[in-house]
Amino acid sequence: METTEKQVAPSPEKILQIGTGFFATKTLLAAVEFEIFTKLAQGGMSASQLKSDLGLNCSDRHFFDFLDTLTSLGFLNRDGLLDSAIYSNSMDPDIFLDKNKPSYIGGILTMANHRLYKYWGNLEDGLRTGEPQNETKEGKGDLFKELYADEARLEEFIGAMTGVQVGNFMAFAKTFNFTGVNSMVDIGGSGATMCMMVAQNQPTVKCISADLPQVKPIAQRNIDRAGLTDRIETINLDFFEDDFPTVDLIVLGNVLHDWDEDTKKMLIKKAYDALPEGGRLVAIENVIDNDRRQNTFGMMMSLNMLIELGTGFDYTFNDFNGWITEAGFTKMDSMPLTGPASAVIAYKHIEDNGQN
Repeated sequence: METTEKQVAPSPEKILQIGTGFFATKTLLAAVEFEIFTKLAQGGMSASQLKSDLGLNCSDRHFFDFLDTLTSLGFLNRDGLLDSAIYSNSMDPDIFLDKNKPSYIGGILTMANHRLYKYWGNLEDGLRTGEPQNETKEGKGDLFKELYADEARLEEFIGAMTGVQVGNFMAFAKTFNFTGVNSMVDIGGSGATMCMMVAQNQPTVKCISADLPQVKPIAQRNIDRAGLTDRIETINLDFFEDDFPTVDLIVLGNVLHDWDEDTKKMLIKKAYDALPEGGRLVAIENVIDNDRRQNTFGMMMSLNMLIELGTGFDYTFNDFNGWITEAGFTKMDSMPLTGPASAVIAYKHIEDNGQN
């Protein structure tokens, strides 16, 4: 029996959707900035109530447009229409965009709104020049030096990193095979989120969160609030200058993609030298599929490294395997986490015994 392929008519729909995607992006970022999801977590509200609470001066019609766009995008539920409508959170924003819940991930969206949104407008210049397109372009110096010199901006940055990684760290802490792991260190531990997730889910593992001295007070406050002071140690560590602690497991969460290839290799070699026989290195990133077709977010995150740092880039599973083999590791595994993120695991001189 003869078959014919179904003909798909050309359509501009996807072109227009992606080309004007910043409309939807900015609508969501504005809702996070206004804390609409936090307000609605307390119960449904009318548009007039929300507009009054927020002190907005736009027309009622435009505020309806704003809320109904959020509804159309799936972020809000609505009963009624226009003046009679009552708005409430849909499931995902109620869990992840209510500031009063520990699952809040809005920090990364706040940073996207305050910084990344305008700097991504310079993508063409970044591709033309290969230079960063953020504060550095404005003559404000190195990104990390600027961040670490300003406690308020540093705390916002740490909140953003927590927002983008908390789901991955939670998944890792619950599903990774910790057999043989009595101690671990999170290099560039930021707000100590990884250590807190592991401490809560793996009670026999001693955790160390290691970062620069400016970060330690922020991490310690988070640890104290979580009631984990006796389970997690914070230490000062400059991963360019200092050796890594000797532990069974070394974690690099969203660290390697910040740097050029030589620096990536240097950090991996430091981890190899610090690990005992049978020790493991774990990198948690938006690792790109080897065929470079599927993980769109990972490739866009790599472009974000161009905008932020110039020489940093995200990498494939094969890239990571090549670097760890060069350092002396004998095996690599990977495990999917949440969304586009994965954990890639390097083993130091260990036979294949079925471990993650």
